Amino acid sequence: MSTLQEGRSAFEVLAWSREQVEPALREAVGSMPLATQRIANYHFGWEDEDGSPAHADSGKALRPALALLSAEAVGGTPESALPAAVAVELVHNFSLLHDDVMDCDTTRRHRATAWSVFGLGAAILAGDALLSLAFDVLVNSGNQRADDAARMLGAAVQELVDGQLADSHFETRDDVVMSECVRMAQLKTGALLGCSSALGALFGGGRPEQVDHLRLFGEDLGLAFQYADDLLGIWGNPRVTGKPVHSDLRRRKKSLPTVAALTSDTEAGRELAVLYQKELADEQLGHAADLIERTGAREQSQAQADALLASALGELSSAGSATQAAAELTQLARLATRRDR
Repeated sequence: MSTLQEGRSAFEVLAWSREQVEPALREAVGSMPLATQRIANYHFGWEDEDGSPAHADSGKALRPALALLSAEAVGGTPESALPAAVAVELVHNFSLLHDDVMDCDTTRRHRATAWSVFGLGAAILAGDALLSLAFDVLVNSGNQRADDAARMLGAAVQELVDGQLADSHFETRDDVVMSECVRMAQLKTGALLGCSSALGALFGGGRPEQVDHLRLFGEDLGLAFQYADDLLGIWGNPRVTGKPVHSDLRRRKKSLPTVAALTSDTEAGRELAVLYQKELADEQLGHAADLIERTGAREQSQAQADALLASALGELSSAGSATQAAAELTQLARLATRRDR
């Protein structure tokens, strides 16, 4: 096996991914009925709420990058996986539109969320339209593995929805345990990242074992990513997250570090449990974050993210690729688990 080559930085790869995917993504969204297209254009940052052109943040394009690079890692071309990249980005944004409604978030990517501009029902229906469009893109791709890809994406969406539902239920429960929380994150985040890598490998002509290893790479990365995201949800800089500081605590969200703290059997954990019984006032949010840190949950969560990163990179190595694409997938994985840097 050849030595792993040094590739572009993770930020360069994400910029390249957005550049590759956006024209096809715009074309796909442009086929939607005008009413839902308008909401989607706003959500993607392409238009303002009045329909005038805009250049707002469209997201990191992590999932498309995984698809494009996974195709290249198994000997295919990024272009061969472009429909897969578009499809997973559409599904991701379907989930974001619904997630914002479920969480009553008013800010996404440093601007007002779609539901807060267009209404709850309109945002939900626009998300539904993006989900349907994702399957259209795959089925109409002309790739000989399109049917397999659609089945794979359908299974990932089912898992994602299951995870979202569990996440929602956790907010009304006081007895959530760590194993449940980890499983929720595997479904909510890991399933689609695993699918992104697997679809890319599938469309790139990868062997079945390569597709499987890259799916496991994405799934481990997805759980690591969720640990990192949950840490940002408590301690993240609003300039990085696009959301207010302590946003997850304000909703009393049962995130991975929070559940680790609540189940830690420590004095700080028990005090946090009392705080979490009722809505937290603004002046209590910082104290709640301090309590979580005092239980060791912040450090433990980062350690879990690091261990999952190592596992993900092991799966990437097992896929049998030591190309520049593998090096760049490694760069992306490291960035996803250290997004505060």
